[in-house]
Amino acid sequence: MIDAPSYADALRILGCKDGRLVKVIGFAAEAERTGWALAGGTRLSTNLRDLRDAVIAYGEDVARRLPELKSGANRFTRTERLAAAHAAIVVAAWFEALGEAKLPFTLDQLDRGDRIAHGVPTAERYARLVAGLLLERLPTPEPHVPYAETRAAVERAYARMAEAMTGYVGGLSLWDELAVEDQLVLPRLLAEGPTAHALRIYDEDYRSLALDSHEFGVRSLVTERPPPATALSRVAWLLAELAPPRVGDRPMIHRLRMAANALDQPLLLAGKLPEDVYLPLLGEGYLTPRCRVAEPTRESSPAERGWWERQRLLPDPEAFLAGHLTSLRATRAPLLVLGEPGSGKTKLTEVLAARLARSEFLPFRVELRAVRGRADVAGQIEQAAGEVLGEEVTYPDLVAAGDGAMPVILLDGFDELVQGGLNRYDYLERVREFQAREAGLGRPVAVIVTARTAVADRVRFPDGLLALQLLPFDDDQVRQWLDIWDQANRALLARRDLKPLPAEAALVHGEMARQPLLLLLLALYDAGGNALQHDHGPLGRARLYEVLLRDYTERETGGARRVAIDQELVLLGAVALSMLARGSQVVTDDQLDRDLPALCHGGEDDQDDEDEPVDWARKATERFFFVRRRGHAFLHSTFGEFLVAWLTLYALRDLDRRRRLAGDEPLAVVQAVDDDLLYAVTSHSCLAERAPTIGFLLELLDEVPTAVRARCADQLAGLLRRALYERTRRHFTGFRPVRHTVTRRLAAYSANLTLLIVAASEQPVAVSSLLPGPDHLERWSALTHLWKGQLGTDGWSGLVTALSAHRVVTDGVEDVLLGGGAEPSGMGDVVVAVATGHAPRHRRLLDLLLRALGEGGALPFRDRVSILEELLRTVAVRSPAMHQALGTMWHEDGADHAALRRLLRTMLADPVDRMTTWEQLVKSGIPETALWEIHQNTPPPPPPGSGPGPGSG
Repeated sequence: MIDAPSYADALRILGCKDGRLVKVIGFAAEAERTGWALAGGTRLSTNLRDLRDAVIAYGEDVARRLPELKSGANRFTRTERLAAAHAAIVVAAWFEALGEAKLPFTLDQLDRGDRIAHGVPTAERYARLVAGLLLERLPTPEPHVPYAETRAAVERAYARMAEAMTGYVGGLSLWDELAVEDQLVLPRLLAEGPTAHALRIYDEDYRSLALDSHEFGVRSLVTERPPPATALSRVAWLLAELAPPRVGDRPMIHRLRMAANALDQPLLLAGKLPEDVYLPLLGEGYLTPRCRVAEPTRESSPAERGWWERQRLLPDPEAFLAGHLTSLRATRAPLLVLGEPGSGKTKLTEVLAARLARSEFLPFRVELRAVRGRADVAGQIEQAAGEVLGEEVTYPDLVAAGDGAMPVILLDGFDELVQGGLNRYDYLERVREFQAREAGLGRPVAVIVTARTAVADRVRFPDGLLALQLLPFDDDQVRQWLDIWDQANRALLARRDLKPLPAEAALVHGEMARQPLLLLLLALYDAGGNALQHDHGPLGRARLYEVLLRDYTERETGGARRVAIDQELVLLGAVALSMLARGSQVVTDDQLDRDLPALCHGGEDDQDDEDEPVDWARKATERFFFVRRRGHAFLHSTFGEFLVAWLTLYALRDLDRRRRLAGDEPLAVVQAVDDDLLYAVTSHSCLAERAPTIGFLLELLDEVPTAVRARCADQLAGLLRRALYERTRRHFTGFRPVRHTVTRRLAAYSANLTLLIVAASEQPVAVSSLLPGPDHLERWSALTHLWKGQLGTDGWSGLVTALSAHRVVTDGVEDVLLGGGAEPSGMGDVVVAVATGHAPRHRRLLDLLLRALGEGGALPFRDRVSILEELLRTVAVRSPAMHQALGTMWHEDGADHAALRRLLRTMLADPVDRMTTWEQLVKSGIPETALWEIHQNTPPPPPPGSGPGPGSG
């Protein structure tokens, strides 16, 4: 819960005509800053009864003037005034209860005390009392917090006020006149009597406030489950209750509002829609999602499902959204919306922008994949607005043109700034700084950011940030959405003697039917021939994507043969591969015209024999699966991730086919396997950069016969052993979406070969079988060093996540097993450990360290520092276990920070890895201020200009 205004702030925000009340509070505030004497304490009159009467009268005045305070003000001003009004009724309730409490003295007796008591001027004690009662910040209702929790926070505030009052009375001469029994019970009387009575008064005042103010009424709705609704229609209704729709906008703002109204567009805004089905409009087919809400900290784990299962479920997400946008928190920190691929994050921003377009808010929707990733927040907004308006415009000019409408910035696809090689893990903090700067300039702004749940462990959360998790559909939502589909398509499908997909047939597919995008794809696939209604077996996600793509391509091409359909899928896969290699989800015509013929023209560089020039970009992107966004993008990023996996498996099957065709020919024994297509597909990026790609690949491999998988694994192992040797002649050399060094491409190729070997194998794979010989661990270490140095942050971290491994010792011989699920405890991240430890002694040291940390620091602090120094000095270990160890030890009681600073200075010495190391250390708990101090006090390395600092881009 954030801090709302204090009572003193409330007087400033709402205005107060009682000069005495303003003077007393002003003096107390000055005394807090400068001390009682310098503040002119001798001139202060101490009259607690007058103060009580003034506070109560002001609370009644605020309640009476509430309609006046709300009228004629913009959105943020009303939000501030309502928060201030709440602070006024909180304090007024306590003072009212104080005057009616049964105490062993009266307020008049307190006011008649000596001018000096117990050696301290009474006026000074009175100033401290006023500060404790009226200068402390108070809780405020928030849309994600039940009223009972708000009430409990108010009760804690009352307990604090009672403590201040007890301390004040105890310092007066009246205290000595009280009986001993009264002195003993006074703290309890003040803590229980006025507090309980004040809470009853607060309950009544809050109900009146909720009746008079729709904003507080909306927040009380959040705890109630509403009837089913579509397209956030209740958000529009609730906001309309707060203020009438705006009219008379300037032309610029009118165009932006019109662009935001997407409710009359299809659920999937594709380049070419299917002709035999009707896609419901966004305003018809978007269901309000179920959500959980939390306030994450740096210790939270919002990337894990188990962590979210412990968070609060929102009964009414629409009331929450309306309440959040009318709360103080909305302009102080961003709201982060997390969800799995296909959960509806983008559609939420589209629908919310449409609902806000006719309200007192001014929505700006920014697709982060379509703007400059390294630009600041204002620059990204300006670029997105410029695309809509067709002209350059500055953010201050946009806000000024809104005539008081509060901007709501919807930043969609934050994961692109984390996964696309930009590594903007601090982006949410930059957003919060943008909000603070704009608020300081009198332009408060609310910001909502969407991202995949998987990247939530790679970002830093600013204070005050709220996070929502979009949950899968429940059974009722699946039925509700399929009812909408039925109404839209029953007549169309009846023309082909088909029926819309019933809920019973969809729910057989479990989680597949509960993700909004996948449910739509299931319905589209079933509309082709009611296949899901004839076969009620569960359908895998990869299988759904493949049959949908094949089915649609077959219908578009008039019943083409399988070979022709495979050619179409290869073309689509080449588009996806072009995007992956560039680290972008958008690709231009020029890029496709250069990339596609190089991969889809048989691998030949000479294309002069074409009878007619081919418009490759149009040929690939005219299908249903693409949209235009400053280039071409897939309907959803998961289409591209599936197609990369499908194309990789296609290349692998092509390799196996060529090997089988060679058969037992004499030359086949000495002739190298033609892996040119596989090399072209897998040598530009590590497949593990996108986690869904690995998931799709595993599902596709599950459908490959066991014998074929084993044969492929053997062939891949042979390729891995030769992967780093020179090949004098290759096809597909013209396919170069990005110009990488040979070392980088060999690193990506060998890493992907290893991933494919493990994925294709039925059992865990021993490194000694991949790299036979007595030096297998040294060769494995060389490979992993190559991967870490060449694949970049996304590729390396994705590889470490995807490639599970653990160390084994058999008959005294050390080996590493790859695959096979979770690794045993005690070794940590083996891929990293083996890559950085050249000798068994060092790996045993790492085992020892991890065991010690796992047992809660069984080794003394000094011994653990010595182990860390040994690992850093001898083999330069930079594993996640090292980062976690340093973070844990930093926060131990009695930690020797000087010793740890020496280790941190060593870890930050390498300019190449400094930025990544910096990020991991901060996430493990090392204060960033300490790292800055170490960095600034570290002399530059001997060769000048050898690398960027930690803040470089």
